[in-house]
Amino acid sequence: MVKRRVHVAAAAIISADGREVLLARRPSNVDHGGLWEFPGGKLAPYETGLEGLKRELHEELGVEIRRAQPLIRIHHEYSDKHILLDVWQVHDFSGEPFGREGQAVRWVPMAELVNYPFPAANLPILRAVMLPTEYLITAEEDDEGRFLERLERALVEDGVRLVQLRAKSLAEAEYLARAEAALVPCRKHGARLLLNGEPSLLEQVEADGIHLTSERLMALERRPIAEGKWLSASTHDRAQLVQAGRLGCDFVTLSPLRTTPSHPEVAPMGWHDFQQLVERAAMPVFALGGMTRFDANHARAVGAQGIASIRDFWK
Repeated sequence: MVKRRVHVAAAAIISADGREVLLARRPSNVDHGGLWEFPGGKLAPYETGLEGLKRELHEELGVEIRRAQPLIRIHHEYSDKHILLDVWQVHDFSGEPFGREGQAVRWVPMAELVNYPFPAANLPILRAVMLPTEYLITAEEDDEGRFLERLERALVEDGVRLVQLRAKSLAEAEYLARAEAALVPCRKHGARLLLNGEPSLLEQVEADGIHLTSERLMALERRPIAEGKWLSASTHDRAQLVQAGRLGCDFVTLSPLRTTPSHPEVAPMGWHDFQQLVERAAMPVFALGGMTRFDANHARAVGAQGIASIRDFWK
């Protein structure tokens, strides 16, 4: 059976203070009736994603988009159809949104999104909305004082809100001590801390999640941590992205986009191949490998959540 292909544009409309997102409730007489969703609708054959979204938001909510940016594209298979969700993050709009078609609409705090029932295809959007666009991977540091000083600077001056504690040179006891120390400034500034190591580390440190190396990722048969914790992984090709989706990873890094000093022998994939891989990923993807903040908009334009970096944030 040939499935119907449905192209849908959807909007993550964020409040001016960045704390709330606008949701709409699906009418009871349609598929997934009664569930909540990010507002939008089907594209006409002649429309681009942004054109269709502008029309849909005007018709549904009475608002006009002033500025929007690609957030994530999601391919989702149902028994009878293939859905492409083309999701945009709306940064600026005019008008006061209301349900012009009689549907319920509601501003929902970010922290409460997990309490709302969504169609399955919307779940990766939740992750993308809740994640920042910059992902700091810490560098190897022998001096504990210098490590905490640089982490504090990244959190305060650069506004980093997602941190992976990477410290391959440390023994386990030293790593756990550093993780406990890193939690203090991360909690103070509202940042999430992920541990790069065995999932069992979460039994000893109350961090926010685990980052899997590509080797650990491919060796696992099921998600190794609870749903309430964040799970990320390093990926380098389509097979690893598929495995990340199978395990239910919340997001991944994909590398190397460019040649890096740490791995000069590895051929970079470049923007074109990166975009092709991201298009079919089942979760948000951070571009890694020679990335700086100047690349963030380009990364978003080709479908990435944002950029991950060591050198650009670890000054």
